[in-house]
Amino acid sequence: MTDALKVATAKRALGLVDLTNLNDDCTAADITALCKRAVTDYGHVAAICIWPRFVEQGVAELTGTGVKVATVVNFPDGGVETSSVVAETEQAIRDGADEIDLVMPYKAFMDGRKGFAEEQIIRVKAAIPAPAILKVILETGEIKDPLLIHMASEIAIIAGADFIKTSTGKVPVNATLEAAEVMLTVIEETRRDVLKDVGFKPAGGIRTVDDAAAYLALADRILGSNWPSAATFRFGASGLLDALLGAINGSDAAAGEGY
Repeated sequence: MTDALKVATAKRALGLVDLTNLNDDCTAADITALCKRAVTDYGHVAAICIWPRFVEQGVAELTGTGVKVATVVNFPDGGVETSSVVAETEQAIRDGADEIDLVMPYKAFMDGRKGFAEEQIIRVKAAIPAPAILKVILETGEIKDPLLIHMASEIAIIAGADFIKTSTGKVPVNATLEAAEVMLTVIEETRRDVLKDVGFKPAGGIRTVDDAAAYLALADRILGSNWPSAATFRFGASGLLDALLGAINGSDAAAGEGY
């Protein structure tokens, strides 16, 4: 990749980042630091993605910046009973969350309980008033089988997902281009049926400008070069922002651990 292309890619990707801290030891001070990083000299990221207990703080610290606040429910194992997940979602919305990232009950789905997975998505979506949105995490690195990833993507979209997301970042295999291709293809296949553009979010292990470029190129090929925007495409990452800013500045800033 030429230096010019790397800079252009970095500028394109910066506004698509969901800047993430879902570390088990995350503190209020860490959230303050995250919020400060979310607004840069070159524009702001799309959102921060944080634990539910920090939503009110994130909302307060980002008021007026244009940065959305996303949080996670049924996270990370996807095994919580649906009524509890709905309650968790409702509380996050009351606290001001703009976006809910729900871990689909993927283990139940893999055990053949597809109806259970679908019902949970439907009920969580019903608890999220517009303009707040629902991202559904499939955990593709655990599902593995491309046919099952295809099916999970369809189920999530038909059940009301506004985005489908690859991974929690908490398992050995997270975002991959292979899973991304399946998911983006399902988005293209279903877009006329659901009468909206469902978004796509790769998450976990995306750390470099080259990584970002590969996912954007895939989305461009399948859905068109005008398709990726903050309304339809996000990167779930913690370290990627440093790499993007390093490329724009012409420095060799190292990326940290990627969520």
